[in-house]
Amino acid sequence: MPTEPQDGVITVRPISTRRWVLHSTVVLKAAMAVTGLIMVLYLVVHMYGNLKVFSGQAAFDGYARHLRTMGTPLLPHAGALWIIRVVLLASVLIHIGAAGVLWARARRATGGRGSRRYASRRAPRGVQRTYASFTMRWGGVVVALFVVYHLLHLTWNTIHPGGPSESPYERMVNGFGVWWVTVSYAVALLAVGLHLRHGFWSAFATLGANTSVHRRRTLDGAAVSVAVVITAGFLLPPIAILSGWVG
Repeated sequence: MPTEPQDGVITVRPISTRRWVLHSTVVLKAAMAVTGLIMVLYLVVHMYGNLKVFSGQAAFDGYARHLRTMGTPLLPHAGALWIIRVVLLASVLIHIGAAGVLWARARRATGGRGSRRYASRRAPRGVQRTYASFTMRWGGVVVALFVVYHLLHLTWNTIHPGGPSESPYERMVNGFGVWWVTVSYAVALLAVGLHLRHGFWSAFATLGANTSVHRRRTLDGAAVSVAVVITAGFLLPPIAILSGWVG
């Protein structure tokens, strides 16, 4: 890296690769993009598992047991599931860490208006700021809080509105049979959908998928489709349970 000239001579100081990686905006954005896509893939698989509720208790509980026996005997009981959890947790931490660094950097650069970096050139600036700020910052906070509640309720069986049960199927039916649980779940999923829509677009844009008008339109359509499908897929089971179609 060049320094101030001294006696007409410019001194170049080498920057370590590790320091460059940690400070590079391009690397941080790429890390956010890749980890975001890992989480999208996980959501698709998780959505598929949730939809098993329409096949009945035996199918749903059988799928839950299968998740803990995947890879055996090569892996210990629940070994594959723990690998998935570690990869997902690492992706979440990297995603949040990179987002925090980029947001703070953009805020310093714009005098406190960090959300401007998410703005689209085609929308009014006030709308851009509001949309980007909610979906990528506060939407992320809502999603994080929802994930903690979701784990406590349906994974760890720590809290159990509607009644406790050792059966994953019964925990889901009992929980979503309570109206406020379903409503709070729906609100959180709308935040997930908005976050997904903009996050999916940003991820592929970072990876170079919006290099032309045609590709940009295709990417817009894909982002909306992914957000709608995942949001609707996760909303179907609780709505069906609350309505009495399942249970």
